[in-house]
Amino acid sequence: MFTVNKDYLSLRGSYLFAEISGKVNEYKAENPGREIISLGIGDVTRPLTPTVINALHEAVESQKTPEGFKGYAPDLGYDFLRKAIAENDYLRYGCDIESDEIFVSDGAKSDSGNIQEIFGRDNIIAVCDPVYPVYVDSNVMAGRTGSFDESTGKWSDIIYLPCTAENGFSPGLPSKTPDIIYICSPNNPTGTAMNREELQKWVDYANENHSVIIYDAAYEAYITEKDIPHSIYECRGAKNAAIEIRSFSKNAGFTGVRLGFTVVPKALKSADGIYLYDLWKRRHGTKFNGAPYIQQRAGYAVYSKEGQKEIRENVAYYMENARLIREGLVKMGYEVYGGINAPYIWLKTPDAMTSWEFFEKLLKNANVVGTPGSGFGPSGEHYFRLTAFGKHDDTKEALRRIGKM
Repeated sequence: MFTVNKDYLSLRGSYLFAEISGKVNEYKAENPGREIISLGIGDVTRPLTPTVINALHEAVESQKTPEGFKGYAPDLGYDFLRKAIAENDYLRYGCDIESDEIFVSDGAKSDSGNIQEIFGRDNIIAVCDPVYPVYVDSNVMAGRTGSFDESTGKWSDIIYLPCTAENGFSPGLPSKTPDIIYICSPNNPTGTAMNREELQKWVDYANENHSVIIYDAAYEAYITEKDIPHSIYECRGAKNAAIEIRSFSKNAGFTGVRLGFTVVPKALKSADGIYLYDLWKRRHGTKFNGAPYIQQRAGYAVYSKEGQKEIRENVAYYMENARLIREGLVKMGYEVYGGINAPYIWLKTPDAMTSWEFFEKLLKNANVVGTPGSGFGPSGEHYFRLTAFGKHDDTKEALRRIGKM
């Protein structure tokens, strides 16, 4: 008789955004005809750009002949895309990353959830709090988080690094040494970002303690301030201490196309001398058949001169929404953070309301959907996330409704 992986039974409730969707659908069923504006899920609303569309069409057309047909993609990804990534995302910023240290995938979410497989079950993880839920949930599935305390909302074996207004949303070094450190900068959900000095502190710490940083840079295209690094590899010694995960979803609108990549430097090894590059390469080749040629050609087009111009325009569109939300909420008297280096606004809930209480108020009184901060971790309680990925008109209307509450 078969049994199940009992670590999965430790998962708490539904995935955050599935829970939000369920509550919104229930409200719609009870209140038919209401126009709901979603500033909750971080999904883009702008269409794919002309350069990307043309590349997709050309890639499809190439499949019509035996000479142009492509089957399985290379394990690491096609050379043309990996070289473009290395040149544009790393060499451009002075980062010595080789193209064969780049593993192309179907997105940052998958890589964030899968990368923990190459580490021992007894590894201790540290997460910024609040945090993107995938980091914690995937480690729960791996049996690495211990027991859950309902009173604190914390897992016993996780080191939580509070990121709140009190510490400028920059986590302090822990008293207990973790083996794996998750950092997302610019941060989802707070919309804040680590400056170069703060990030260097963590790289130095990881090197001193033989820890590894899993660095999520999915929102680097939204960085506006000069002292915010676009890659962790801009820091000294990072190739010996960090794995970086990136996505085409938010910069190029590939949320439905699916494309991302992970960088595992060849120099990165465990304290007992095992190279992580070899482990991830083996895992990638065994469990992944490669991102489709068509998507990789579309990704390559993003790095063309016209492609870069188009994604800058898209980023500017969303960051204008972020400005509108940030400034609008400040005028209403809200305490607001983020929205400068990321398309997320992080606000303090009014009148000491819980995150879910504010979610319900916003949904029922303004017909606007956001994301409760407590869904991202204990330190997210009494905070709330709004996304700038909506349409301009919807964003303005949402602000008007919120102002009338």
